[in-house]
Parts: sequence; structure tokens; C-alpha cells
Amino acid sequence: MSHTPAGSRTRSGSFLGEVKDAVTPRATLLVLGVIALQLLFIASYVGALHDPKPEDVPFGVAAPGAAAGQTVDRLERLPGSPLDLRTVADEADARKQIMNREIDGALIVNPGGGPDTLLVASGGGTALATTLERVVGKAEQAEQRTARTVDVAPASPHDFNGLSSFYLVVGWCVGGYLCASILAISTGARPSNPRRAAIRLIVMALVAIVGGLGGAVIVGPILGALPGGVLDLWGLGALITFAVGAATLALQGVFGIVGIGLAILLVVIAGNPSAGGAFPLPLLPPFWRAIGPALPPGAGTWAARSIAYFKGNDTTAALLVLWAWAVLGTVITMLASVLPRRGRQEELPPTPPTPPTPPTSAAPAG
Repeated sequence: MSHTPAGSRTRSGSFLGEVKDAVTPRATLLVLGVIALQLLFIASYVGALHDPKPEDVPFGVAAPGAAAGQTVDRLERLPGSPLDLRTVADEADARKQIMNREIDGALIVNPGGGPDTLLVASGGGTALATTLERVVGKAEQAEQRTARTVDVAPASPHDFNGLSSFYLVVGWCVGGYLCASILAISTGARPSNPRRAAIRLIVMALVAIVGGLGGAVIVGPILGALPGGVLDLWGLGALITFAVGAATLALQGVFGIVGIGLAILLVVIAGNPSAGGAFPLPLLPPFWRAIGPALPPGAGTWAARSIAYFKGNDTTAALLVLWAWAVLGTVITMLASVLPRRGRQEELPPTPPTPPTPPTSAAPAG
């Protein structure tokens, strides 16, 4: 009698039955999740970047006597409230506040009737500096005045549109969640015990150190795209990479393989368009402007630009955000390793080898 192996058995039945057998409920849910991420990606990027408009850009005005108040009143009447106006003492004070990242530009009124001076900082985003030139230029023209533009913190000539900081941070974020995802795919989404969770975090830290140094060297000495110090950018890159990686490990530990999708949702779909890269925060719609500074891409982009063009000023809040992601990710990853386990998405310890079975003697032919 011949026997057909179980693996080569031909299944019979309707096409619908074959589909039900081939597409499991879990696979269906994952595919639906991918479609949702796809649509959210389109909605987030197009929603944030399709129609940039300046709103409440921190902007200073310096003028003698009553001219300061008159200039502020005139600029406040601009349609759409593009500027958040405040008076500054003089040009030196305006330059100081721009370098401290307290304001994004300033208008220095010439009391003698000559051209005024518009101070901008393209290192904080070329799109924002260009927008300020356009908005203030129209206001000056309406008053039969002119303004010459002075770039207080100019972007590097090799940093097109001031985007190198953003792309650098995106690369560090990608390295963080990809490394964490590979650890989950290769050995299981949830580590089987705290020791294995700690090993994953140590690996993540080593990757962060190497990736942070590599990114800083590439944009600095190799390409000359950013003028910031290599050591400062190295530290920032290591922190960004580890923060994103630890957060991804935490999401995987709590939600299983679905945690990878949640990490992409937070970092890529929500974080990148709200980071202030292509368009700085004052040019983004309110929702993206509100969430950007609290997410790793936004905090990282702000800190990278501060290091590169503003002498490292005003990085405290951004660094605290990144440290919060790193610390919370580490704590949740360790806690998740001791949670009650269910399903098959946990990392299993190696199975000890089974001792060989002693041979049995053959029974005599009857």
C-alpha cells in the first residue's frame, strides 16, 4: 500500500474555501493595518505640507520712540496674522534674540527715512526666511518703504534649503526603528525575560553610538553640509537613534509585532511632516505644529539646527523630549519582558537538545 505524504496532499474544494484556508484572520488584520498606515501617510504628509502659510511667526521690531508702536500696529493688520510681534531694544538685541532662537526675524526701522533692515536666519529654515522677506517686503512696499535683508545665521552653501539637518535626523530615526524591528522579527517581538530585554537595549545602544558617529562624520567632514561640531552632532545622533529604538522595542513588547506599525505611525507618519524640516513650524497647520516638538524627528531637527547654526542655543527642551523617549522606552521594554505572555510573538529561550532514544529490538517474524 502506498501512502501520500501529508505535505503533498492536494486540497479540494471551492475557490472561496481555498482563500479562507490561505488567508488567516491575523494576516487579514495586518493587511488592513498596512492599508490604514498607507492612507494615514498620505493624509499626514499632504495635510501638513500642501499649503504652507505663516502664522504667528515670532518677530521683533526695533524703532525709536513712537515709531516702534506704529510699526507694530501696521504689521498686526496684515491679513492672516502671519507675525507674532514684539518690540526689541535695537539691532543688537534683535540679533541676540534670533541667535537664542527666541524670534525668527526682526525689522529694524531707519528713522532717517532710508531703507529699513530685515534680519532673518536661513539656518533655521530657508523657507521661513524667504517667507519673512515676502511678507515684510509687501508691508514695506505698501508704506512706500524698502528693506534690505541681512541673514544673521545663514545656512551653509552646501545645505540646500536648510534640509540637511532634517535628513540627518530622519536617517538616525530610521536606523533606530529598523534595528529594533530586526531584533523583533529575528527572535520574537517580546523578549522572554529581563536579561534578554537588557541585551536588546545594549545592542540598540551600540548601534546608536556607531550610527550617531557615522551620520555626524558624513554631514560634517565628508560632505561639509553642516558646520556644527562633530562631537555635538554625534551625541545628538546617538540619543535620537537610541530613543527611537527603545520606543520601538517598548511598543513591540506591549503590542507584539503590531508595535512596529505603531512606531512607524509615530515616527514616520506623524513625526516627519511635523518636524519642521521642509517647512519650519510656523508654516505648518496647527495640529502638526503642536505635535512636532514632542516627537523625536521634530525635537531632533530643532536640536540639530541649533547645534549647526545657533551655537547650540535653545536645545534644552528638545533634548529633554529625546531623553524622555529614551528613558520611557527602556523602562517599558524591561517591564514588558515580565508581563504574562500570550500568543506566539514572544522570544522563546533555546530548547535543550532531546537525548537520543535507545534503539528497540525488532520483533521476530510471526
